[in-house]
Amino acid sequence: MKKGIHPENYRPVVFKDMSNDDTFITRSTINAKDTIVIDGVEYPLVKVEISNTSHPFYTGKSKLVDTAGRVDKFMSRYGNRKKK
Repeated sequence: MKKGIHPENYRPVVFKDMSNDDTFITRSTINAKDTIVIDGVEYPLVKVEISNTSHPFYTGKSKLVDTAGRVDKFMSRYGNRKKK
């Protein structure tokens, strides 16, 4: 590996899946505004909308995550059109 091209600020960071409240700790250089205490240790907290514990590809369940009504909006615009 070349020296001086990799970041030096790797540290443990908690990622929290907001759809099912699952958390996991990994090393990252991402900047985080929030913190969380797990087992008496304070970690930076990064909130994610979807992770491997809630994504339909990994869970095998076809669960549709619709946070802003996008599917309903699409269906109201284009859902009832017939092919010519």
